[in-house]
Amino acid sequence: MRTYLGEFRVNWHVLLACSLGLALGSPLSHYTLSLFGPALIAEFGWSKADFALIASVPLLTLPLIPAAGRFVDRFGPRIAASVGFAALPIGFFAFTQMSGNLIEFFAIYLIQHVFGILTTTMVFCRVVVERFDAARGLALSLLMTGPPTIGAIAAKLVGDLIALEGWRAGYMAMAAAAVIGGLMSVPFLRKHTVRTQEDREAVRLPLRDFFHLLRNPVLLLIIGGMVLVNLPQAFASSQLVLIATENGVSNAGAVWMVSLYPIGVIVGRFLSGLALDRMPPHYVAIAALGLPAIGYALFASHVTSYEILAIGVALIGLAQGAEGDIGAYLVSRRFSLKNYSLLLSMVTASIGLGAALGGLVVSASLRMTGRYDAFLAIAAATTLIGAFLIFATSLRRFDHIGEGENR
Repeated sequence: MRTYLGEFRVNWHVLLACSLGLALGSPLSHYTLSLFGPALIAEFGWSKADFALIASVPLLTLPLIPAAGRFVDRFGPRIAASVGFAALPIGFFAFTQMSGNLIEFFAIYLIQHVFGILTTTMVFCRVVVERFDAARGLALSLLMTGPPTIGAIAAKLVGDLIALEGWRAGYMAMAAAAVIGGLMSVPFLRKHTVRTQEDREAVRLPLRDFFHLLRNPVLLLIIGGMVLVNLPQAFASSQLVLIATENGVSNAGAVWMVSLYPIGVIVGRFLSGLALDRMPPHYVAIAALGLPAIGYALFASHVTSYEILAIGVALIGLAQGAEGDIGAYLVSRRFSLKNYSLLLSMVTASIGLGAALGGLVVSASLRMTGRYDAFLAIAAATTLIGAFLIFATSLRRFDHIGEGENR
């Protein structure tokens, strides 16, 4: 068995390629979408409530996410990532051709998101967990550090580009980033071949076994927890600039907060990765995923201090960094790796469901009150409940429940 550091010596180049691919794939939009909001609203006359609905569009793609995960398990990460990275730049270019119809904006985002799923964790986490065991927690955290690292840089660059050249130039830059991500990652993904009868049996999943997985209580707790802790995701993905300016922060200060958020994600992912290799994951979950409640409470309190609100953004980022590691790690340890992408896709779908429901909640609260207070209060509550659900996977009654553990 390789040593902890030995796993990195052998697989560092694959880990780096996967991290860059994940960073420049579909997740990059999470860190930049809110930057386009003010410019699009100003040019096309959309309301803030209408724009907030963009966070709920992925709800329509949720049924396709498990199918995408199964596609990765069946045909391998290389083919899956190739499809995803071919579609992303086309979608960004399509945004530049918009005429101002809100439905057109949602339709482009929806189609791009369908194929962009194949540039997310269900592809790259599978590659990493197959190559790392003793250092799996840290390897996953380093993999997932790519998006916030690039996101912190991209948020400032894209924000400045939008201010200087307009939002269309910003989307062209996003298209170029997607092309670079595909070229830098896909060649390092091993081809998926099925040569023997044993190999063919390994990638089969009878319908009976699939429904058995769906009833697994550990999986249900993970999924339920992820839905709740991700309900407030619209805060950072599309509403941060608007919420910060409502609290009296200048537009320039709000843009800097967008850059600060992924820095918090980076720190959270690194710390959670180290902790997962050394501590029971449920302790990591309850400690890390409860933090954003403090951040949401700070914004709901109408504090106007930039420094205090910046601390709130950092705390929210810390937890956002940890949740990806915790979900991917729990699935890899409690279930067989042969169905890893399928199971992780269900967790990914739960994250998307939470984010989509959060988009509906923030839009409804804006229509009813014109402010974000109700949404922020709900965000604090659901975050705490979700953290406790994931902690509950440690209950003794679930110790022997799984699809075949990989401890």
